[in-house]
Amino acid sequence: MAAAPPEIFDRRLRRIRRDRAARRGESFLEAHLRDELLARLDGVTRSFHRALLIGCGPEMLAGRGIAMVIADCGFALAHARGGVQCDEDRLPFADASFDLVLWPGGLERVNDVPGALALIRRILKPDGLLLAGFVGGGSLPALRMAMLAADEAAHGGASPRLHPQIDLRSAGDLLQRAGFALPVVDGDRLGVRYRSLATLIGDLRDAGATNLLPDARPLGRHGAAAAHAAFAAAADPDGRTAERFEFVYLTAWSPAPDQPRPARRGSATASLAAALGKRR
Repeated sequence: MAAAPPEIFDRRLRRIRRDRAARRGESFLEAHLRDELLARLDGVTRSFHRALLIGCGPEMLAGRGIAMVIADCGFALAHARGGVQCDEDRLPFADASFDLVLWPGGLERVNDVPGALALIRRILKPDGLLLAGFVGGGSLPALRMAMLAADEAAHGGASPRLHPQIDLRSAGDLLQRAGFALPVVDGDRLGVRYRSLATLIGDLRDAGATNLLPDARPLGRHGAAAAHAAFAAAADPDGRTAERFEFVYLTAWSPAPDQPRPARRGSATASLAAALGKRR
């Protein structure tokens, strides 16, 4: 039997940091993702009866008359919410158990993203809806620059510091690979200006989004000092450094026989030229 491929993230460390972050309350990153997903849900005209909430509490759907099951990678958090502790790429639910899955943050910290999405498609009933959001590709350029400076000072070269990021195009490919129908991927951007690198790291810690890579070497005193100095050197005249968060949102449906489908290629009965009129 072939050996399992090495995992990107430390699962145990992720669970611990998730529980620690939850004790601090909802981060502004989680709040932004939650609000965006709810806005998309409000734009859907059909009703839902049973939802799986991944990485969030029942308050997200309070007052909507939807039965809810909670899943979280954190042991203490899942227990406190009366939910199920599990990693998202190891969901323990039966096929066709839910007609709605909401996942506001955390997909970018899952070892097997394609596997997680495929599992979600399976546990959705036909024509069930997935709404997910996460911090995507292009995020945290100032932090990346600071970490490069830190590793150069501490180790003379780069070391794994920031997580791999998923951009809009890759997200769409992942949905198609998982077998979803009618996938839509969109995004937005949030700029935040920080007085210090420590404040930025605090925000990431509040979201459970600090480094989970198992091979990251310690920075040490010199590396940490270099990181803080590089971040401060990038500040505007008011002493604040601009950082950027790119958010990616997934809207996709579990396949169903009566869903609208794109027309078969070559099936058009009129040409584009005829529709637009001939040009001279």
